[in-house]
Amino acid sequence: MPPHLHEDRATAKPEPGTVDALISQTRQLRGKVDAVRRDAAGEDEEDPRLRWQRALCDLAVHQLDDLGAHLGQLRDGLPGDRETAAEPGGAACTGRPAREAPAPAPAPAAVRALGRAGSAEWDLVTDGVQWSEELYRIFGRTGEDGPLTLDELPSWLFAEDQQTLTAAVTGCLVDARPIDCEFRIVRPDGAVRTVHMVGEPVLDAAGATASMWAVLRDVSELRRSQRTLRETRDSLQRERQIARTERRLAVELQEAVLPPWRGSLRFPQDGGPTTVDLAAHYLPSATGALVGGDWYDALQLPDGSALLTVGDLTGHGVSATSGMAMLLGALRGMAMTGLDPAPLLGGLNQLLDSSAQPALGSALCCRYRPEDRSLVWAQAGHPAPLLFREGTGRPLDAPEGVLLGATSGAQYGQTTECLLPGDLLVLHTDGLLPPRSGSVAASDSAEAVRRLLELGPRFARARTPQECVRVVVEELGAPEREDDACVLIAKFH
Repeated sequence: MPPHLHEDRATAKPEPGTVDALISQTRQLRGKVDAVRRDAAGEDEEDPRLRWQRALCDLAVHQLDDLGAHLGQLRDGLPGDRETAAEPGGAACTGRPAREAPAPAPAPAAVRALGRAGSAEWDLVTDGVQWSEELYRIFGRTGEDGPLTLDELPSWLFAEDQQTLTAAVTGCLVDARPIDCEFRIVRPDGAVRTVHMVGEPVLDAAGATASMWAVLRDVSELRRSQRTLRETRDSLQRERQIARTERRLAVELQEAVLPPWRGSLRFPQDGGPTTVDLAAHYLPSATGALVGGDWYDALQLPDGSALLTVGDLTGHGVSATSGMAMLLGALRGMAMTGLDPAPLLGGLNQLLDSSAQPALGSALCCRYRPEDRSLVWAQAGHPAPLLFREGTGRPLDAPEGVLLGATSGAQYGQTTECLLPGDLLVLHTDGLLPPRSGSVAASDSAEAVRRLLELGPRFARARTPQECVRVVVEELGAPEREDDACVLIAKFH
């Protein structure tokens, strides 16, 4: 190639040892990134975060491959330099000592793996064209086919890219501007490749453009990795936006359905003295993103009795909170008709079983009659209430009851407990404690019950159920909780 715009460019030669060291470092880094990529390859293909990580690794690998190829070309120099150094007397002609022969060029397969770049020169005086061997491979041509002239080159491009190349070449030949453009070509085998082209005009003694040289690089894999990364990032952003929207809707629905009272709630008997003092609290998950189907409710019924209930519908998000709203609305409506807890749960089970979106849930229903201080209760796969009397607590003996939605026509048992003035009843859902490594749900639930029973002396010193709830939150409101939970505490007078 003739000298470019500045003749001293061709004389600047890097030290081979320095370039070899850079090549070695690049290969080591490439191997480490590739190891990370292989580790992520076996993970869940549907996880957008893992797809994003793999796309980043692919992009880094392609860029490191490209850097390695360029460093290899920098070490080996131009083909003409190698031929001159090999000719007898070549060193005497240049006045410089002969340098050691460069390392053998990589095999074609290795070159393709590292990234592909070729060079070309179009002589405007002789109409001659010179292509490097790699440029033939990029275009899918052979030496027998010959190189493409500047007039022939646009016909290989996509129609929408032809104007870009024509404008770049015209600016180079007419106005002596450097070329930096990208276009897509269609090879004879039908493959589409993306090519990045950089180049400069070569000026003669009079300052006119005598020829044009360029380096053309196949960036198809790099652009594909960048596109994958961009699409994955966009997908992650959309999913985050959807998750934020769904969480907001779930929280709004939950706040609209759960009882609005804060602090203690009191149920009097026929306008007389207070018979039940109540407090409840909803404990969100640690992230706050998993809004579930947990509920608590307290309702004074027309006959003067009180309905106390907690429950948990499986799942998270809008579907869980909307299902919870449906169950809680049905439960309130059926309770107003005077049904006892067992048939109430049977109705909820039938409702879930016939729902268009089947789900499972657990529930606990208690009906307190102040005239005889009796507590009638039933459960559907739910932890039993904890009764505290004079600072000592125990779980009530649970009647039979399967999860809501588990089977059609399920029958639920119920039992009656006689309460005394000053008794404290604690109802809660699963999730009060974070799960332990390797544990099962049953053992985690048992641990939560044990921890609650240990709070008996502190409950005895508390003046109101609200203070008792505060104790539960202080002791069991772990910041690392993975699921949400509810607790409802009732004190009977």
